[in-house]
Amino acid sequence: MTPTERTLGEAIGFLTTSDPRFALSTAPINGTVLPVFASAPANLCDLLVDKVGEYGDRELLVFGAERLSYRAFAEQVWRFAAVLQKDLGVCRGDRIAIAMRNYPEYVIALMAIAALGAVAVHMNAWWTASELGYGFEDSGARLALADDARAGRLHDVVTSMGVRLIRVRSSESQQLDFAELMAGRPHADPPICPATADDDFSIMYTSGSTGHPKGVVLTHRSVMTALWSWLMILPTYEAMGHGIPMASDPQGQPLLQSNLVTVPFFHISGTNSCFLLTLAAGGKVVLMPKWDAHLAVQLIEDEQITRFWGVPTMSADILEAAKATGATLSTLNSIDAGGAKRPASQVGKLASQFKHASPATGFGMTETNGLGLRLSGKEYIDHPGAAGRLIPPVQALRIVLDDGSEAGAGEVGELALQSAANMRCYLNKPEQTEAALKAGWMHTGDLGYQDENGLVFIVGRKKDMIIRGGENIACPEVEGALHRVEGVLEASVFSVPDERLGETVGAAVYALERPSLQQLQALLAGSLAQFKIPEYVWYYAEPLPRGATEKIDKRRIREACLKGEATPCVFA
Repeated sequence: MTPTERTLGEAIGFLTTSDPRFALSTAPINGTVLPVFASAPANLCDLLVDKVGEYGDRELLVFGAERLSYRAFAEQVWRFAAVLQKDLGVCRGDRIAIAMRNYPEYVIALMAIAALGAVAVHMNAWWTASELGYGFEDSGARLALADDARAGRLHDVVTSMGVRLIRVRSSESQQLDFAELMAGRPHADPPICPATADDDFSIMYTSGSTGHPKGVVLTHRSVMTALWSWLMILPTYEAMGHGIPMASDPQGQPLLQSNLVTVPFFHISGTNSCFLLTLAAGGKVVLMPKWDAHLAVQLIEDEQITRFWGVPTMSADILEAAKATGATLSTLNSIDAGGAKRPASQVGKLASQFKHASPATGFGMTETNGLGLRLSGKEYIDHPGAAGRLIPPVQALRIVLDDGSEAGAGEVGELALQSAANMRCYLNKPEQTEAALKAGWMHTGDLGYQDENGLVFIVGRKKDMIIRGGENIACPEVEGALHRVEGVLEASVFSVPDERLGETVGAAVYALERPSLQQLQALLAGSLAQFKIPEYVWYYAEPLPRGATEKIDKRRIREACLKGEATPCVFA
């Protein structure tokens, strides 16, 4: 059989039986036997050791004028692991928080923590002091790395909880300074990592419909399952005879994979989809400390970036920035999006403006290590509203109806995913874990359907959530903050369509007093991160409308406010 004759299923069968990298076996995980990659490294330390052996002096990490090869990066990881273990007494299973911008120290610390069998706790760098305090209380982390901005917000936490703080790139002398600690350990050998495949690797917080962020506990095997599934995508296309054209240098040689990291490492897409996947593929990652579309265009051209991954807002910004400068971004092979649904009109614009780059989209969750669905190229252009196809070979998909039965083609239900990439649990939340994770199936809370050709379409969410530019916002959390404002009696928070961000935050409020929008935003700034604060507010002169069960009718309120049909509404 020639490669051009292979179907997707035949290509997967061919690769899993003929390519040792993708050989499959099974393993019991949380009481369920699931397919796993037999040859994937057991832990993140082994992955780094393997890649240093393969790529050595190849460039891995770029941040401004700073450039690290695979070997130089690993040497820094081993040195910081020695600092943690020998100078600070870190042991297997200890939890260590990271709260900073996307600096090289972030991923150096992440890999060093993993190398000791300890657990990295990702703190959202946009959180307020109170939100950070919750993260430390929930995780139990008593050692943290932070840049100056986060360290300032952590002052009370450090004092009240006894957290030891390692300052990164600090502007002033510190008791525990990353650079000084590293200077005290100029050489170190790779540690013998005690972590097994099913030991915890990290805790990453994601907003949930219950208000407080939920700590998603991820294991070494779960991360590796996602990475190996993504690594298999290109070989699968090639096995089907659908090779993807790759950009070349002036000598005609294919460019090595390189990824511009535009999203924070405290998101699953930043850590897994961008950094760890690129490391596993032998590529180069270029870091941006904060999003700047014009700088992104410049870096894509200067560093010969082959893959752009960002939330749809960033793709829109790239379109405009490249158009303004006349940049062709000819090295790009793909322009991926995730974190939120990309507007259908944007897909055609990307395909038209960047004809050499394949537009792509994906659906995944922190709870699935980012693994889930993917769609790219002509099929995506032809179906711009689709979320994608299930990424093989170790995942299973169900669309579940309210009665627990499986939906038929075209029937809307809740999307559920089963694989070894799924989280181990929600930290300290057994009831929510049990509700979401059943026999290895992660019930996503997203409503959708699958057509007769296997394409999945997402139509909404069961959870009371807003996705603003890729950031999950729990409506109950914002409502809780509004209720703490003097004079507010009732509040209903909902999504407002936004052309650039996809969605933003709106609120209907019944209150004794009516502060201006700006005044209300200022009152909320102490308890909510900036991206969670409502940008639109409607005041009601009477209690908010209710349904038959006397619950606030959020759908009716949203429709009335957005359509201007609610006569008691006054736009703030």
